[in-house]
Amino acid sequence: MQTRKKLLGLKWLKLALAAVLVGFLASFLAISLKHVTEHYEGVFYGKAEKYNSLLLVLPFFGLSVIYFLRLYLFKNKENKGIKEVFESTKPGKSLPAYKIPSHFINGLITVAFGGSTGIEVSTVVASAAVGSIAHSKESFLKKYKTELICAGVSAGVAALFASPIAGLLFAYEVISKKLSRSFLFTTVIAISVTWLFLFFMDEKPLFDVGISTWNYHAIPYFIILGIIAGINSVYLTKCVLQFKAWFSKIKTPYYRVVFGALLVGVGLFLFPQLFGDGYHAIKENIANSSSTPTISVLLTLAACIVLKPIITSVTLSSGGDGGVFAPSIFIGALLGLLLAFVSNRFFDAGVIPLNFMVIGMAAMLSASISAPFTALFLVCGLVGSYVLFWPLLVVTLVSKYVAQRLCPYTVYTYAAPNYLMQIKKIHCTYLKSDMFFIKKHLLIGVDNFLPPKVKALVRNISIK
Repeated sequence: MQTRKKLLGLKWLKLALAAVLVGFLASFLAISLKHVTEHYEGVFYGKAEKYNSLLLVLPFFGLSVIYFLRLYLFKNKENKGIKEVFESTKPGKSLPAYKIPSHFINGLITVAFGGSTGIEVSTVVASAAVGSIAHSKESFLKKYKTELICAGVSAGVAALFASPIAGLLFAYEVISKKLSRSFLFTTVIAISVTWLFLFFMDEKPLFDVGISTWNYHAIPYFIILGIIAGINSVYLTKCVLQFKAWFSKIKTPYYRVVFGALLVGVGLFLFPQLFGDGYHAIKENIANSSSTPTISVLLTLAACIVLKPIITSVTLSSGGDGGVFAPSIFIGALLGLLLAFVSNRFFDAGVIPLNFMVIGMAAMLSASISAPFTALFLVCGLVGSYVLFWPLLVVTLVSKYVAQRLCPYTVYTYAAPNYLMQIKKIHCTYLKSDMFFIKKHLLIGVDNFLPPKVKALVRNISIK
C-alpha cells in the first residue's frame, strides 16, 4: 500500500514539474511576443504616420513574407488558429513543434506590418504547442495531454493580459469545458508560475486608466451596450466566415495575398486607427475620452466600428495570423465610447465615457468567444482595476446571451454545422454498424466545441 502511494505521489510530482516547465515556457513565449510586437508595431506605425503611403505598402510586404515563410519554411501548412488546439485534444492528435515558431513569427509579422488582428490567438496556439510537446516526453504524461495543453494556454493568456485568473478561465471556458482534479492541478500550477514571472518582470496593465467609480443611473445604458455588443459580435463572426468563403474561391494562393493586402492597405490609408491590433488607437481614445466630441469624431468612431470586422476578415483570409481577440477589444472600446458620447450629447445622460470603453471591451469579447468570465477578468487585468466588476459581470452575460440567440456558434466553432451535415449524409448512405462507428468517433472529435443545440441534434440522429 505504501509503495503504491509513493508511486502515485511520484506521478503527481512529475505532472507538477511538467506543469511548472510548461507554465514558464508559455509565459516567456507570450511576454516575448508581446513586447517584440509592441516595439515593431510602434516603429512601423510611427513611420506610417509621417509617410501615409506606407500604409498601402506595409500590409503587402508583411502578408507576402508570411506567404513565402509558410511555403518554404513551415511545410506549406496554413495556420488554423484556435481550431488547431481543439484538434490537438483529440486522441492521436498533437501540435507539432514547428507551430511555436510558425505562430510566433507569423503573428509578429502580421500585426507589426499593419494586419488588422492581434497576437492573442498566435500566443494561444504556440503556448498550447508547448503543452502538447511536454506530454509526449514521458509515457505517464500521455494521458494528461489535454491538461498540459490547457496549462500552456492558461499560462500564455495569463502572461499576455497580466491576469492569471483570466488564463485559467479561458482554458476552461474555451478549450477544455470540463473541470477535473488534474485540470485544476496543472493549470493552477502553470498560472502560479506565470504570476511569479509577471511579478519579477514588473509587467504593467496594458491600458493605464484611472477608474474610481461608476453610477447606478448608467445601468440601463450598460445593458444597451451589452445588447449592441452582442449584435456586433455576430457581425464580426459573419464577416470572418463570409470573407474566408469568398477568398477560398480564389484558386491561386498568392493572388489572395495580393488582393487582400490591397484591401487592407486601402482600409488603413483611410482609417489609420485600424493599423495592427488597434491598441494604440484605444490608448489615444482613452486619453481623449473626457473631451467633448465633434460630429466628425462620432462619424470616425462609427466608421471604425463598421470597417474593423471587414479589414480583420480580409487580413485573416489573405494569410495573416491571428484571431478575433484584439479586434473584439478594439471594437468594444470604440463602441462603448461612441454610445457614451451619443448618450451624453443627445440625451444628457451624464455617463462616464471611460467606463463605457472598458465595459465595451469585455462585452464584445465575451460575445465573440462565448466566454463571459474570461472576458470579465481579462479586461480587469488589462486596465488593472476591479472597480467595474459588477457592471462587467452583468454586461458580459447579456452580450453573450444576445450573441447566442442570434448566432449559435463563434468563429472558433463555426465548423460544427458542417459536421452535422456530414453525419446526416453518412446516415443516408451507410449501414447501421458503419453509422454507429462514424457517429461515435465524430462526436469524440467535436463534442468539446459543438453548440448545445447542434450537439443534441447529432446525438439524437437515429441509426436504423
